[in-house]
Amino acid sequence: MDIAPIKTKRDYQRTLKEIEGLMTAKRNTPEGDRLDVLVTLVEAWEAKHYPLDLPDPVAAVRYHMEQNALAPKDLVPYIGSRSRVYEVLNRKRPLSLKMIWRLHQGLGIPAESLIKTDPRTTDDEAARPRPHP
Repeated sequence: MDIAPIKTKRDYQRTLKEIEGLMTAKRNTPEGDRLDVLVTLVEAWEAKHYPLDLPDPVAAVRYHMEQNALAPKDLVPYIGSRSRVYEVLNRKRPLSLKMIWRLHQGLGIPAESLIKTDPRTTDDEAARPRPHP
């Protein structure tokens, strides 16, 4: 099996075209093995050159709510009072570390999505201590 790493966009395009021709290959055949290796190479190239950005914390919470048919009142055990839930969902209040921990532990929302800072917040604002909720 003669396979080379993907180094350029031209290599990437050529590999995609080859994968397209191998899509009907059966598993455990030389063509199927080649397809597996080429797909792995393309996935690595895409992860490096086209990284996916995580959603902001509020979008992650809203997505989880939508997927699990949750209402704002269902977030009270994780965020606090109903008014605090609405403040967070309306971006009036950032998530505290305690809220992040509870949302991650209780609802399984990836912590990486919950700790992402709001791009509209300056570094000075992010570093400023906030009152404890």
